[in-house]
Amino acid sequence: MARRTKQQSSEEPGGHSQLTLQVVDHVRALIASGALHPGDRLPPERELARELKISRSSLRAGIGFLSAMGVLKSRHGAGTFVSSGPPALDSSSLSVLGALHGFLPWQMFEARLVIEASVASLAAERATDEHIAELAEEVAEMYAALADPHEYLIHDVRFHRTIARASGNPILAALMETISANLYDGRRLTVENTQDLKQSAEMHREIYRAIRSHNPPQAKLSMEQHLNLARMAQAAESNTPQTLTDTPADPAAGHTALATPSPGRPATRPS
Repeated sequence: MARRTKQQSSEEPGGHSQLTLQVVDHVRALIASGALHPGDRLPPERELARELKISRSSLRAGIGFLSAMGVLKSRHGAGTFVSSGPPALDSSSLSVLGALHGFLPWQMFEARLVIEASVASLAAERATDEHIAELAEEVAEMYAALADPHEYLIHDVRFHRTIARASGNPILAALMETISANLYDGRRLTVENTQDLKQSAEMHREIYRAIRSHNPPQAKLSMEQHLNLARMAQAAESNTPQTLTDTPADPAAGHTALATPSPGRPATRPS
């Protein structure tokens, strides 16, 4: 009876996050120890739930989180398996983490700024002729789509994904993609409110030119300027100026994200 009471108390509101992380830690430990390998099937739900002393609904929440991160894959009628390929990180993984830990929009944007500026620098060092040709094509398509915000957004996303691939580091590329995808989910709802697509295209062209000339410092600087202006423009698009511009009280905690546009220069829309 005491055991039942203990489990019930852990299932109360507020305990769900802890139980989800308990499932994540358990599966991670099984993989790290070699008990589970890519392609292996997880033990039956009833068995895992009994072992962890949690309900099957809580177990499913943890499995759903791992599936969103690309660690597990569920097959209808067959069970849940350890993914055989690299994790396919997407926006849902950060959405779940954000719900669990209370991530703030400005924190997400600041993380993107730090990572993508470095990724642009690496791309300037390592981009191949093929990468540079792809970037040139996407910039041209952005200019061609100035009158169509949704079409422009497609090429905008492709441009940044090409830079990620050109960095030559799949881990950084996966992190950048995960954060960017989370931000893009909101952009799709506000992109029609964009004020200045031409300026956005020009900033992308500056980033492209820095990468084409294999100039890492300039590529990093151009990306930082672009993302800082984009953050403010995205807040303006959604008519919620504080959504992305609330930053820590201590300037040293977020000095990069506090950059402002030059006097007289309007903020471009997000990318």
